[in-house]
Amino acid sequence: MSSRKEAAARALWSPAVRGLHAYVPGEQPQGAGWIKLNTNECPYPPSPRVLDAVRDAADERLRLYPDPTALSLRQTIAKRFGLTPEQVFVGNGSDEVLAHAFCALLRHGRPVLFPDVSYSFYPVYCALYGIEPQPIPLDDAFRVRVADYRRGNGGIVLPNPNAPTGIALSLSELTQLLESNPGSVVVIDEAYVDFGAESAVALINRFPQLLVVRTLSKSAALAGLRVGFAMGHTSLIEALHVVKDSFNSYPLDRLALAGAQAAIEDDGHLQALSARIAASRQWLEQQFDGLGFDCLPSSANFLFVRHASARAADLFSALRERRILVRHFKQPRIDNHLRITIGTQVECEALVDALRHILSTSSSAGAPISAPIGTP
Repeated sequence: MSSRKEAAARALWSPAVRGLHAYVPGEQPQGAGWIKLNTNECPYPPSPRVLDAVRDAADERLRLYPDPTALSLRQTIAKRFGLTPEQVFVGNGSDEVLAHAFCALLRHGRPVLFPDVSYSFYPVYCALYGIEPQPIPLDDAFRVRVADYRRGNGGIVLPNPNAPTGIALSLSELTQLLESNPGSVVVIDEAYVDFGAESAVALINRFPQLLVVRTLSKSAALAGLRVGFAMGHTSLIEALHVVKDSFNSYPLDRLALAGAQAAIEDDGHLQALSARIAASRQWLEQQFDGLGFDCLPSSANFLFVRHASARAADLFSALRERRILVRHFKQPRIDNHLRITIGTQVECEALVDALRHILSTSSSAGAPISAPIGTP
């Protein structure tokens, strides 16, 4: 398309779209042979029960719309967490659930607070819905200071553990946060909670302003199924349903509903996967320490690391040339860090071997690092 035609086509965009800077997901490489440690997916298969449930649901009923209320799935989630179905909302991945929460619960004409180093989708939602973002700086150790959130706001959003740092708040700290913000919705994004953090679900019946958001993409190994859910007071859940039904009454298809329910019911499989990943995380932390990396204390399925002398951008490129993908964020404060997903033990060992080779062959500390594709 010519530049003139492209400009004419872009002139048809809504003004709100022209000012958006959309979220950029991690690279999804084409072809085999990659070690993919850049998008925090689970390296192990989902529960066999999930696969059986999806196969059983793939029949002639696909001609029919799925249950718009996802009642059976919500009942299963409610039973698992000691809630009622009216306290549960489900959506197409936790990103959609969060988007509905921003729209339904955080548009009050006042700034929404979230950490300055955090999930980069939060400011995108703010821009999309005309909400003023107010990033709150992490401290020098990249930790959330709960006291910094004791200020006027139109809502608070905190991932726990935080991403990309992996650092978690304790349940007592979350309680302090909620007690100091009784008039604001507090969204706790628990995408990574199963890998070692304390869940805020236990506080839902005590604090009516609390909304806890979860996903099956990480610990349940179902990133490809796209199922997320929220839990909170019935009034908060009702608001989410109003937005959902004004947008898409059927966000989850029959296969996703069946697979998600089976995943929730097989809690033993989820716990086993989480424990296996936590063990590899501990091993990888020890290896990184010996290679000169500084690792933040992680309660997630990834590590956030910085090398004592090698630049993160150079390490990222050198690893990619060896077909190992990690995540590098080019933003203030963290542009010399890498976020590395915990893979299988074999993948973690391959990563360590590659880094050991890269670091040992670099000409000098901080010098650009490169290697031909296929170098072990």
